[in-house]
Amino acid sequence: MASKNPQEMMAFLSTSMQKRTRKSLEEWLKAVHASGDDPLNQKTVRNWPKNAHQVPQNSQCALADTAATAAGWQCPSQGSYTDSQYAGEKAALRPIFDQLRQLAEACGEDVAMEGRGGCTPFVHKRQFMAVEPGSKTKVTSGLRFKAAPVLPLLEEGKAPG
Repeated sequence: MASKNPQEMMAFLSTSMQKRTRKSLEEWLKAVHASGDDPLNQKTVRNWPKNAHQVPQNSQCALADTAATAAGWQCPSQGSYTDSQYAGEKAALRPIFDQLRQLAEACGEDVAMEGRGGCTPFVHKRQFMAVEPGSKTKVTSGLRFKAAPVLPLLEEGKAPG
């Protein structure tokens, strides 16, 4: 199964939101506006339905994204997420990221790079690698294995991705 683009994912979440919460996305948007929360503050918009109504996480994200988009926010491109991660003091790390990206994309024609604020995931049916600038001097890469090989350079971790 190929990775969904953001528009396909939003359409799926919007459809499933009605089933999971018994309210349509439009009804939730009206509730967000009535709450007085700033629709551009996606963290606040996600937390309100979670805390007040126990809305599932994916529905929280769909609601926050839709509210922000309706208020004029534009989702950054995948490339602009990566550019922002390797800007300023971390610009010197960009060549390392570019090498890791080449290695990931060499794993198959259907490998897709996805945009995130803190890390860059690479997906082949599911996420198999994530790369993030760990500091001004370090790039962290996480690999997902079905069964990890025992190697001295590999250690179990919880991040990135």
